[in-house]
Amino acid sequence: MRIVVTGGAGFLGSHLVDALMDDGNELIVIDNLSTGNIANIKRHVSSQERFSFIEADLKDSHWTSHMKGVDAVFHYAANPDVRSSSVDPRKHFEENLVSTFNLLEAVRRYDIDYIVFASSSTVYGEAREIPTPESYHPLEPISIYGACKLSSENLISTYSRLYGVRSLILRYANVVGRRSTHGIIFDFIRKLKLNPRELEILGDGKQKKSYLHVDDAVSATLHLFRIMRDGYIRNDVYNVGNDDWISVREIARIVTEEMDLGDVKFVFREREPEGRGWPGDVKYMLLSITKLKGTGWSPELSSAEAVRRASKELIQGFR
Repeated sequence: MRIVVTGGAGFLGSHLVDALMDDGNELIVIDNLSTGNIANIKRHVSSQERFSFIEADLKDSHWTSHMKGVDAVFHYAANPDVRSSSVDPRKHFEENLVSTFNLLEAVRRYDIDYIVFASSSTVYGEAREIPTPESYHPLEPISIYGACKLSSENLISTYSRLYGVRSLILRYANVVGRRSTHGIIFDFIRKLKLNPRELEILGDGKQKKSYLHVDDAVSATLHLFRIMRDGYIRNDVYNVGNDDWISVREIARIVTEEMDLGDVKFVFREREPEGRGWPGDVKYMLLSITKLKGTGWSPELSSAEAVRRASKELIQGFR
């Protein structure tokens, strides 16, 4: 297939690019490199017959001609920093929602058959049902990031109904692994590199969430895409996560163990109500993956195993 991956030089997007290239597809990666890194996809740059990279910003329109003749779009371009969305909401609106609208217009104009969208568990907000199924309502995000993801979901579903494009919306849990440049594990390693005797932890450390290794995330994504391509999905939403969850305190323990630091003093900074780490931080998140498992897929690693493997990978590659 001829496939466009937006944000394909980023963390999750670049791993998806690897898998799609290994499957023999022709790929066009569109990325403005604001958070992505060309080094993440450097091994494909020489594959000129099947791979091309376009440095472009989806907020502009200079890239749209590259959508001609495309079969499917994996929309993974976004500003991924949930924490910063409360500080700079306009930036998140433009980079996460305006970009999605511009992409959908290109999908409509060039009559592209499929779109896969990287959404997020943040669309649920502070769900009162744990584990949280896809049918849960009301969806009440508590971050600008989550609100933009939910608005993008609504746009995609409407375009799907109006213009016939098949859409797959994936609500990911916390995805971790090599090439990540933000998030709790990365932050802990960075802090401990600066001070190996003390670790600042935002919140009370009791926050508890589900984590998924990036290899499992890509495996689930391609599994569901094949089901959609075979005609069994026209416009649907799936949670992509794990069966279990892990606390922030447990993550801190795993990271310090993998860094072989011995006794580290944990210092908790409870700056937000109810022990949250920052404004918009969902304290408890565990997605129900019953629907996904019903299609024949299950994660290889538990949340704790995913965190431990990701810690090893990030420690090894940390600069």
